[in-house]
Amino acid sequence: MKKISEFNLFRAFRSTNYSLYFIGRAVSQFGTWMQRTAVVWVVYSITHSAFLLGLTVFAETFPSFLFSILGGVAADRYDRYKVIKITQIASMIQAVVLALLIIYGHTLVWAIIGLSVILGIINAFDVPARQALVNEVVADKADLPNALALTTATANLAQLLGPALSGIVLSLFGAGVCFFINAATFGAVILSLVFMKLPAYVPKKADKKIIEEFVEGFAYLTKKPDIGLMVLMLAFVSLLILPYNTLIPIFAKIVFKGDASTFGYINSCVGIGAVTGTIFLASRKAGTNLKKILFISTIITAIGLIGFSQIKNFPLAMIFVALIGFGAMAQFTISNITVQSKSDAHMRGRAISILLMAIFGMMPIGSLLIGGISQQIGAPNTLLFQGIIAIIIAAIFFKFLSNNHFNKKNAEKVKMTEDLSAIEN
Repeated sequence: MKKISEFNLFRAFRSTNYSLYFIGRAVSQFGTWMQRTAVVWVVYSITHSAFLLGLTVFAETFPSFLFSILGGVAADRYDRYKVIKITQIASMIQAVVLALLIIYGHTLVWAIIGLSVILGIINAFDVPARQALVNEVVADKADLPNALALTTATANLAQLLGPALSGIVLSLFGAGVCFFINAATFGAVILSLVFMKLPAYVPKKADKKIIEEFVEGFAYLTKKPDIGLMVLMLAFVSLLILPYNTLIPIFAKIVFKGDASTFGYINSCVGIGAVTGTIFLASRKAGTNLKKILFISTIITAIGLIGFSQIKNFPLAMIFVALIGFGAMAQFTISNITVQSKSDAHMRGRAISILLMAIFGMMPIGSLLIGGISQQIGAPNTLLFQGIIAIIIAAIFFKFLSNNHFNKKNAEKVKMTEDLSAIEN
């Protein structure tokens, strides 16, 4: 029987630190999706407003965009290990406060939105540090793409299982229990950090202002077109396509005439597609053309959105929901792999924070936009519109995604450097 390290799919687990990181994040992501599902369901149950659903998503994600400048710089300036500890404790406190408000009957929408804003600020510091830490916990850098794909797979598996369990817990015990469960899961991340054996942190000298360092990050991406254009495409997708999930509660309650469990089933089918996609990415060999996969995935997303928007048979509609999950998953995963593997270590935190700005800056605006459009033309027509837009985005970026122009240019630079080194020697 082969050892786990010999399997292409799980090769990143050869690193003990990464294994601990993986376990901690898997448990935490599970709780996070339970809370997200419960929050949007509570808001829609109280208000029955598509616009307020979009506002709730906006409240959590837009602060992450506003503070991502500080988060990216902090990930490059300070000890990422300690930054993550602080953010996990803060997230735990946020979840406990939310649970207490719900349990004691203070289900005011403004209070839920206010706590979502706080969580968004916390995430602005947590996500860049957590993503950049992957590089430090993977012993063999050749395993980095596999590690990033597996890490994304845990988030997608949580998206599969979390909403389903959340629907059950919501029906039996209420939203407060979902929030308490999420608070408990942050302890798993803290424990995983405690057991990691990382090199001693060496403080970095900060001789530039925060805004100067961040502007330097943007300038860096303009010199890296393989990264920059992919982040630009992600920004368009985050604005116009990924906010489709804002409308899922409406499909669950109005289109399919269901309840919290129906909402959980739809989210779980999204997760099935996403997990399938991340397993596919994790099993790819080094050197795989990720841009080509990204183009195909964008088309798959479009097909899923168009099909789901028009089909009223619930089991059949879930097939298209899974296609949405499969395709949409690739947008962030491939962009993340590209940024992590192609950016220099001293710029990685800022590069990741710019990537996150493309999501957290565009998605909340998109959620408000999609929610407002849905109020006027209905959720099915809005999803149909998003599917068509996905095809247009794929067409616009077709030239970039379908050829290796930039890869060839970089290869020429590498060859020139090698030739110069040979001459000097």
